[in-house]
Amino acid sequence: MKKIVMTGGGTAGHVTPNIALFPRLKEIGYDIHYIGSYNGIEKGLIEDQGIKYYGISSGKLRRYLDVKNLTDPAKVVKGYFEARKLLKKIKPDIVFSKGGFVAVPVVLAAKNCKIPVIIHESDITPGLANKLAIPSASKVCCNFPETLKHLPEGKAVLTGSPIRKELFSGSREKALNFTGLKGHKPVLLIMGGSTGSKFINETIRRQLPTILQTYDVIHLCGKDHLDPTLNQQNGYLQYEYISQELPDLLALADMVISRAGANAICELLALKKPNILIPLSASASRGDQILNAKSFAKQGFSYVLDEDTMTDQQLLEAIETVRKKKAQYVTAMNESKQMNPINTILELIVKTAKK
Repeated sequence: MKKIVMTGGGTAGHVTPNIALFPRLKEIGYDIHYIGSYNGIEKGLIEDQGIKYYGISSGKLRRYLDVKNLTDPAKVVKGYFEARKLLKKIKPDIVFSKGGFVAVPVVLAAKNCKIPVIIHESDITPGLANKLAIPSASKVCCNFPETLKHLPEGKAVLTGSPIRKELFSGSREKALNFTGLKGHKPVLLIMGGSTGSKFINETIRRQLPTILQTYDVIHLCGKDHLDPTLNQQNGYLQYEYISQELPDLLALADMVISRAGANAICELLALKKPNILIPLSASASRGDQILNAKSFAKQGFSYVLDEDTMTDQQLLEAIETVRKKKAQYVTAMNESKQMNPINTILELIVKTAKK
């Protein structure tokens, strides 16, 4: 039986595409192992899938001044030796990395052990972790045509993002039973990423009285971001994080407001959900979400708001615009040239793995 080690973590976006590949990898006979951080979000997500999980030391490499820059390199070095020890024990035929800083020591250790590596880059431009890992990779998969020019010629492969099969099997009826909503109003789903968005949370909550006149609101606000003072608001439901019921909530949603992480927006495209994107600002990121959102807006898939300049009134206007032009957004998404990411990536894995 062929063996594959998968890695990636730090956010759900570095994990869910890996999870999407699990069923097909099992179908073609791969024994799947996963290397992540000791206690990152990936640990629970992977263990819930019944996959063998191994934790290693993980540190973040920053482009800015931070006292942790003095200690994190040592964590990365420790992670490298732990990953190398694990790879020598598991003896995989290939390593597949979805990125995040925990993946860097795994990819470098795989190169040292002469194990082929495939990397998947979700955003238009590679992040620092993948920039460090790409020289050790045999192939680099990407989501956007614009990304190809940022990757080494001969390594880059346009694949799209693997979408979890269960996302397509959501049930409105199950969502209504789970939430207790009556289904009399359209549903607005708010997603601020796996860790939540303080900015989006506060903006939405300020405008709840107006929004609730038209919509029921399901708000995924992130860990420790619940506001108990709003629990009695009729038609407003808040959750820190949803995993198992997410396909049902997406099936119920008529519109989605989201950050612009590549995996999240690729899922919205696959599900044909009209959406408003509020990318993480350039002052708080390297600007990757802004580029992702601009690409989707250009293709007619999304309405985009700028966090640095948007007002509450602009948010309300955006919601009304997308409501009126819902059919137009769905048509654009239906006309997009959908690739078959899972099949494309599996073929690449089979071709690249040790013979």
